[in-house]
Amino acid sequence: MDYTKIKVSADGDVAIITMADPATMNAAGIDVAEQLTHAFKAASEGPDAKRAIVLTGEGRGFCSGANLTSVGGSSSGAPRSAGDALKTTYNPLVRLIADLPIPFVTAVNGAAAGVGCSFALLGDMIVAAESAYFLQAFRRIGLVPDGGSTYLLPRMIGRARAMEMTLLGEKVSAAKALDWGLINRCVPDAELMPTALAIARELAQGPASLGLIRKAMWASLDTDFDSQLAYEADTQNKAGRTEDFAEGVTAFLQKRPAAFKGR
Repeated sequence: MDYTKIKVSADGDVAIITMADPATMNAAGIDVAEQLTHAFKAASEGPDAKRAIVLTGEGRGFCSGANLTSVGGSSSGAPRSAGDALKTTYNPLVRLIADLPIPFVTAVNGAAAGVGCSFALLGDMIVAAESAYFLQAFRRIGLVPDGGSTYLLPRMIGRARAMEMTLLGEKVSAAKALDWGLINRCVPDAELMPTALAIARELAQGPASLGLIRKAMWASLDTDFDSQLAYEADTQNKAGRTEDFAEGVTAFLQKRPAAFKGR
């Protein structure tokens, strides 16, 4: 696929996916969502797969939300097929990201609004620049939160704060997001990518079990205690069959750092 609205590069075993339409503050039109879907699959599947992914935005913003003109509109400018676009394009992308077999880091610069907020909050590790902010802007145009926001927010920051973000539609600064437990790091703007890449590199050097850990954490959001205990046991069997487990035990006994290969 030819990428016209995103850029993909690599830093060793880390794939860097950049939304690159700064004129619209990286609005996530259907074309962008399709290109992101292709890029995430290419970075996480097959012989050329990487061991971690970083998602960021070019220019002044991370992602300003969906491009409403790309999901259909009426003479008044109101989108008519926004729900259909979610079912066919955006929701499969969100599910793909949630199911990634490798760690995923988001580096949030400037605005993370609408579905862009969802993209940001899907990160296993969420790093935000001090100038970044998170905005559930849907109420401003008469729509409801999407991209998984109504699922993620109550689980990340509780019902009260999730209601505040979505019903009032006010900006949540990076500093407040850190205080709320919505993100992992808030750093000076100049340190955003160095910090995100440092985390991603560390994850990329980790064992294959990191992918299993992230899936276990996602699974825990919807299961009862006994079911999660069973899930842990089954997943532990998978981890115990990896080369990295054997290497980890050997390194521990030899009192040296483990050299994990991600398999």
